[in-house]
Amino acid sequence: MKTNQDTHPFALLDPSFILDAIESAGYKVDGRVTALNSYENRVYQIGLQDELPIIAKFYRPCRWSEAQILEEHQFTDELVAADLPIISALKNQQKSLFSYQDFLFSLYPRKGGRAPELDNFDNLFILGRFLGRLHSVGAASDFQHRSAITSQSFGHESVQFVSERFIPNDLKVAYDTLTADLLATIDQQLSKCGVYRNIRVHGDCHIGNILWRDDIPHFIDFDDSRMAPAVQDIWMLLSGSKLEQQQQLLEIIEGYNEFAVFNTEELKLIEILRTLRMLYFSAWLARRWDDPAFPMGFPWFNTVRYWEEHILSLREQLFALSEPPLSIDPHNS
Repeated sequence: MKTNQDTHPFALLDPSFILDAIESAGYKVDGRVTALNSYENRVYQIGLQDELPIIAKFYRPCRWSEAQILEEHQFTDELVAADLPIISALKNQQKSLFSYQDFLFSLYPRKGGRAPELDNFDNLFILGRFLGRLHSVGAASDFQHRSAITSQSFGHESVQFVSERFIPNDLKVAYDTLTADLLATIDQQLSKCGVYRNIRVHGDCHIGNILWRDDIPHFIDFDDSRMAPAVQDIWMLLSGSKLEQQQQLLEIIEGYNEFAVFNTEELKLIEILRTLRMLYFSAWLARRWDDPAFPMGFPWFNTVRYWEEHILSLREQLFALSEPPLSIDPHNS
């Protein structure tokens, strides 16, 4: 009997297959393939003959369409054209997206760097400046094929999937009741929020997707880029107590406002977006559980303890949604 390891589409990605794919895109490989840490897609460092190694990203089948991936590439090209330190896909004969058998893949230059030190206020100010520049480009036009971060897609659909297929029976009533209250609260608050605009954002702007080099943040992996309010790329940089987050926010927004005007109405969205991400993350793990990399990489997921702690965290979020939002008014910090 075949296992998931044998039948999952990514099982085809053995070194020979990968090297053949890279050569089909016009590159001369030297036989070296090193798997890099990635779950949603598969990412490898590829050795080239007489050239520096490159990074190959093989996209998860059936997740993004060609049009959606090309929109991501177009966005990063616009950012590079605006002189932003973005690592964008390499092109060969004007192509940035390649196909080999049933896989789509793209190639990137290999770049080094370290994670930014977010307890350094100077770094936060610099990050704010670069995010302001990034969002000024992101606001210039909209994605036509990529979806937005919404309560429906990140919240309701995630909860439905988890409730129907993964929650242990003993915890199902608690989960269903709590998430119903959470989603009702989120939908009510969204209906009362002030005017804000969805723009093209990075979408997954945490420290793992920022390489700090030469005192400059280099943004990588726009795979989750979507239409969302600007604050989506800011709140994940905040940590610690509410006072600490408020101080961090002040530095980021001060830098941000040098290149774009931050809409303070979006501060009301921070806990909403945080809650939606928590719901979406659990559903993401659940949806990918047939991929052998996920049980290996997240062995704690789908245990009773995990779901108990998840429910506890969601209860804390329900309380957080009732609290006053963060402010950039220094008198409130």
